[in-house]
Amino acid sequence: MQIPVSEIVSVSDDEIDRAVATLVMAFASDPIVRWMYEDSYSYLVHMPELFGALATSCLRARTAYQTDDGLGVALWLPPGDRGDDSQVETVIRNSLSAEMRSEIGSLLEEVERYRPSEPHWYLSLIGVEAINQGKGRGSSLLQYSLRQCDKNHHAAYLWSSNKQNIPFYERAGFRMVRTIQVGSAPSIYPMIRAAR
Repeated sequence: MQIPVSEIVSVSDDEIDRAVATLVMAFASDPIVRWMYEDSYSYLVHMPELFGALATSCLRARTAYQTDDGLGVALWLPPGDRGDDSQVETVIRNSLSAEMRSEIGSLLEEVERYRPSEPHWYLSLIGVEAINQGKGRGSSLLQYSLRQCDKNHHAAYLWSSNKQNIPFYERAGFRMVRTIQVGSAPSIYPMIRAAR
């Protein structure tokens, strides 16, 4: 069942806990986050903190979106907004070993190399609860923001942490730039959608 695009709404400040919970459920088997927090306890304790920190800049920019049933969430940063990483850095510093932090830092440095220099939208996170995937929520969330990109002729950038999601992004016009693999981390895939 395809969810209509008209049912995409902004995440309000008082809905952020629910939006974060949706993302935590959506990413429960994601290769990168489970590499970071391998055991279930660490994942369930720290991922809500990390996703909440990532959501802060998107909420401030009013570019956090969800399906109106709350089962899908997308966090975007608009052109010119690089976000505030201080909360993310605090969560990572307080929850991961020095070795893991070093590998994550190296991985993120690589990802930033492929981020466009021209104004662009950055997709920080998009996720649909696993039992509700394949019903159009993710596509609707993605298309909702890509129409904004196209309206203003902006590129879009993301990095996929799951190779299985690449065809989903390619159908929306993204192309994979390369495969990045650092240390013991799973591969990640930076992707760009050219301005239209």
